[in-house]
Formats: sequence, C-alpha cells, structure tokens
Amino acid sequence: MDYKITKITKSLVLKILILTSILFQTTNLYANEIIDVKALRHWTTNDTIRVVVDLSGSIEFTKGKLSNPERLFFDIKNSRLQKGVQPNYSIGDNLIKSIRVGQFNPTTVRIVFDLERSDYEFKVFTLEDPMRLVIDFVTKQNNNIETPKEQPKPQTPPKNQPEKQPLDVKTEAKLAKKIIVIDAGHGGHDPGAVGPTGLYEKDVVLDITLKTKEHLNNRYPHYEVHLTRDKDVFIPLDKRAQIANKLNADLFVSVHANASTNRTARGIETYLLNWTDDEEALKVAARENSISLKQMKEMKNEISIILTSLERESKRDESIKLAGYVQNAMSALITEDYPQVPNLGVKQALFYVLVGAKMPSILTEVSFISNKEEERLLASEDYRDKLAHSIAEGINGYFMNLPANKIAKYSKPRLPEKKPTTTEKIKYVKKPTQDQVKSKKKTNNKDYKIRRV
Repeated sequence: MDYKITKITKSLVLKILILTSILFQTTNLYANEIIDVKALRHWTTNDTIRVVVDLSGSIEFTKGKLSNPERLFFDIKNSRLQKGVQPNYSIGDNLIKSIRVGQFNPTTVRIVFDLERSDYEFKVFTLEDPMRLVIDFVTKQNNNIETPKEQPKPQTPPKNQPEKQPLDVKTEAKLAKKIIVIDAGHGGHDPGAVGPTGLYEKDVVLDITLKTKEHLNNRYPHYEVHLTRDKDVFIPLDKRAQIANKLNADLFVSVHANASTNRTARGIETYLLNWTDDEEALKVAARENSISLKQMKEMKNEISIILTSLERESKRDESIKLAGYVQNAMSALITEDYPQVPNLGVKQALFYVLVGAKMPSILTEVSFISNKEEERLLASEDYRDKLAHSIAEGINGYFMNLPANKIAKYSKPRLPEKKPTTTEKIKYVKKPTQDQVKSKKKTNNKDYKIRRV
C-alpha cells in the first residue's frame, strides 16, 4: 500500500517537473515581443535590386548562404508572418530568380533568395518610422564600375552635391542619412483659405502631406520622413521650422493651397524665402502669415536686415534648386493629366514658416482653392495623390541631382489675371465662429471634410 502511494507520488512529481520545464521554455520564447512581418516589396534600378520587408517593430536577424543551388537567407527572430503575405515572388532577373518567405519555426520567419549567380554583393540595414528591413543586391561587376576606388572622376561634382549617377549601393548609403520634414499648413482653429463651396485648406494639405510621406516611404525607403503634424492640430508658424531644426533635417517643405480675390486665378507655384516687391507674391505671403498686405509692406526695412544675415548662413542657392525640382515635377506630372492647371513657376516671398529654417526650405502652393474648378480638383482623391506623388519625385530629384535641364525656370512670371470686381470675395476664415461654421454647412448642405486614406 505504501509502495503504491510512493509510486503515484513519484509519477506526479515527474509530470509537474515536465510541465514546469515546458512552461519555462515557452515563457523564454515569448519573453521578447513578437514582431509581425507585414509585407515584402521589391523593385529594380539598373543592376541594383532592392527588397524591403515591412515590420511592426525592431528586430534581430541572422543571415546565411547556401549553395547547389545558390541561395541567401535571412532569419528574423521572434517574428511571425502576417496572414495575406505572399509566400513566393518571381523576380526573373539575371541576379535573383525568386524570393520565398515563410514561417520557418514558431518564432522565426525565414526569407530565402534563390539566386542565378554567385558574383554578387549585398547590403542590409534597417530603417524606422515605419520599421523596415532593407536588402540591396548588386552584381560585383556593376559595383566595381559604379563605385571605383582611388580613381579620379572627370568633372567631379562639389562635395555637398549627390553624384549624378544611377542609384547604387554607395549612393543609397549616402542618401539613407537624409532627413525630410514636410509641413501641412494651417490646422486646428486655423482652417486656412476656404473654397467657394466650403472646402478647407487645412484638410486638403494635411491629406497631401500624409500621401507624400507614404509615396516617399514606399518608393524611396532610404529617406527618413517626418511630418510637422499628422492630424488636425494648430502649430504656430515659428514652431514648424524649429521641428525641422531639432531633427537636423536636410530639407523642409511646407504645403499650402493658394487663394486669390480673383476667382479665375489658377495654377501651381513654389516659393522660397526672400523679400519681394511683387504685389501678388506679397498678397500670398500676407495671407499665409495671417497679416495684412499693408503690414507686410511696412516691414520691408526690418525684414531686409534679417534676410541679409540669413543669406550668409542659409543655403539660399540650394532652396532655389529644391524649389525648381519640386515645381518641375508638379508641373510635369499634373499638367499631363490636367492641362488646364498652369505652371506658375518658382517665386520668392517672405513666409514666416520658412524663417529660421537651417536647411533648404520651400513653400509650395498646390492649386487655387478659391477657383471653383481647382477646388473641385483638390477635393478629388486622385488629384491629391498625384500632387503628393509629384512632390515626392521632386524631393528625390533634388537629392539625386538629376540633370539641370529638368529644373523649372526661376522666377517665371505669373499668368495675367483680370482685376477682381468689388463683388468678388473669398473667405479667408482664420478663426471661424460656431455660427459661421453652422451657416456654411446649412448653406451648402454638404460635408467637405476629406477622409484620410
């Protein structure tokens, strides 16, 4: 009887020990956060192939090579593959045949590259906001041609300018350091300009900046992109450039929608910081600065002193160049589908939002919200997406130092505009009252708030 009890007790203790061991191992496995592998993207530039893995958080990974056939694999630790991620990707390139991704074990996602050749090099690094694993492949032959060492290059560009050459691993590493800050004008209690049927500038430009960041992240993940605001909040003008300065940004782009008392005015234009005597440019700056045209003119002497000191310190020439690339990209991509939207060129004016920026900075006016037809375009998701895409392409063009003949001409004159009549008015509602808002909704009987994508 005693023997039977002892035997049962030993069996029970053994089971408890086994269960405890299993629980301990499970606890260790899941002590770290499990990271989701959300998507895999790839594209080819000349002889370089870039693969981007979208992740939910920071990761640890290992890599290894296999032969017969030639393969390269990456194991992402403490990770799981999200449902819907495609398991196979056919590349069909002379370097990579295909890519496979799968759950290698309960806590490891493995990515396998089936290779066509063994003479290749690769570079792997991570990027944040959002978190991504980036893998660049290049053939050794191409790498030797594109990035020669200790060999003089004819017509070497200045050190502060990117190489005028196709995207390669060396250039990618250089561009990975670039920080971009995009500013959506107005916000919160400041709606900016209001269109004839009630469309708010603050909503339009916020959506465009969100889409611009998305385009940059998807097409050029080597850039680090930040927004001054990603929701409907008010940020003082002087604080916006400060955000870029604190981030040590390489450029600052403020996005706005234009407005005029002349409701036939239309088109897209880009500004850089400087004083001007141009009446129309002064009007645009006065509206964006929330002061009167008279006040702007009275400040000329004081502002000239400020700008003289800024000229020595700032990169005005780089701002002109940046403005040209962005304006040229917007004009090329927008007028192709919307020929009725004219290119108004690159101009200069005093915008408080640009004062104090320690990097090349511009302000772009994406269309006239005061023009009924352009207001309708700005309310279109497709149009806003094209604007965002063009701004992203302009920014990349600036960093990649594309051929100068693609830069928009500086100070292109505004198209002639007829003088507005006394009955023509546009609402520049900076701080609308509740009664004004209710009246606007009642009159138009429409909801113009732009939905975020």
